[in-house]
Amino acid sequence: MRIAIYGKKIVADQTRFAEDLFDCLKSFGCEIWAYSRFIERNEASWPASFFDGVFEDRTGMEDASVEVLISLGGDGTMLDSTMLVADSGTPIMGVNFGRLGFLANIAKEDVRDAVQRLVRHDFEKEPRSVLRLESERDLFDGMNFALNEVTVSRKDTTDMITIHVYLKDQLLNTYWADGLIISTPTGSTGYSLSCGGPIVMPGSQNFVLTPIAPHNLTVRPFVLSDQAELRIRVEGRGSEHLVSLDSRVRTITSEDELILKRSPFDINLVRFSGQTFSETLRNKLMWGIDKRN
Repeated sequence: MRIAIYGKKIVADQTRFAEDLFDCLKSFGCEIWAYSRFIERNEASWPASFFDGVFEDRTGMEDASVEVLISLGGDGTMLDSTMLVADSGTPIMGVNFGRLGFLANIAKEDVRDAVQRLVRHDFEKEPRSVLRLESERDLFDGMNFALNEVTVSRKDTTDMITIHVYLKDQLLNTYWADGLIISTPTGSTGYSLSCGGPIVMPGSQNFVLTPIAPHNLTVRPFVLSDQAELRIRVEGRGSEHLVSLDSRVRTITSEDELILKRSPFDINLVRFSGQTFSETLRNKLMWGIDKRN
């Protein structure tokens, strides 16, 4: 089995868990291919010679014909790893070296069990819907998709911005707010949740529009079908605003029109039997921790 490794700098107290992962993969005869920037960040621990191969970019990973990409880090690292996977269909397994770990939900202490199940192909590919952003300008160099959310927000000002949202040609609402989050079900447990948005079950085929600090108290998060096409324009006292796809941010102006729709491809996550979204919610959000439950 050929495995790709993606991650950032592995800090000292996490090194032994990464060593366990690599040792276990090698003991099962897996080929380990590493992303070049992972090696640059961790060369003192794992130089290029430690791995069976190195890839520089998305094309290099596809040419290597890896079967699974393993992301070492938190949810942010796993979101970054989607740039290497894109529409290839290669599933991502996230090992949580971060904090919360909604996406990277394999505990670092459980890597050996996870690898054993991985090499036995005892897992499913869980498709997660993706948002696609279109505009006249190529704002994101062709990588114009987001697994979690698209956010429009103010830039270099404390003033509110005005966000016009249309369902195709029909005005849905004009938001006076600090910004607006358009999230997938996967992203509903991220930025949207912290701004009062609902938790949405993966596979629900919905988007969630969650305003950031809206001026009108009657403006609430709004759930709509992911078959909808949204058109967005932003105005404000400043001439520039921000749009982000997950952690990638670009500057836009009031002249830019953003079109949001569901991407034609999904991102596949590795899901082992016994892992459920409801269990993840209970563990990560500590539901039921009150002894009266």
